[in-house]
Amino acid sequence: MGVALLFRGMAHNNAWANHRLLSACAGLSQDEFIAPRTGFFPSLRATLNHILVIDRFYIDAMEGGRLGPDAWADPEPCTDVAALRQAQGDIDRRLIAIVEQAGEAGFDRIVSVHRRSHIQRERLGRLLLHLVQHQIHHRGQAHAMLSGTSVAPPQLDEFYSVGEAPLRAAEFAELGWTEEGVWGQAAAAP
Repeated sequence: MGVALLFRGMAHNNAWANHRLLSACAGLSQDEFIAPRTGFFPSLRATLNHILVIDRFYIDAMEGGRLGPDAWADPEPCTDVAALRQAQGDIDRRLIAIVEQAGEAGFDRIVSVHRRSHIQRERLGRLLLHLVQHQIHHRGQAHAMLSGTSVAPPQLDEFYSVGEAPLRAAEFAELGWTEEGVWGQAAAAP
């Protein structure tokens, strides 16, 4: 497996996990979505918006933008799940496009990340690893918060096992994906 395929899988898995989590959150009332909960951020809305805001910060930099800390000027830009699902889906598609455009050698490209006091220069591959880990961390917190609501949290710890393709086929269809599109080849028979 080449590095491009590995990052493609990670970007798609990230988007898929966001899709699953936000689809579950769509079953919450607005009161449950904004209710105080135990976590690094005080609610599901705050936690899931944090994922979005930090994605905007890093993805803008990966695209050559200069948004920098202005990305988090509004820490909760989406007030409800519907707006958050749309915004997160949009940013997830941008991340997938970055990975697709990088090709096999593009992950060594230097990205300028505009911080308040300086410009951090980092390889694209390292930033991608950081961003994916950041999302995993906070999705886990949101998952735990969701456990205290009327909606059961979805399973998020699956990662594309070939034999489980039928289990994700409907969600992939919702996202406009196929196994071949993600992996560049047809899935092997289980």
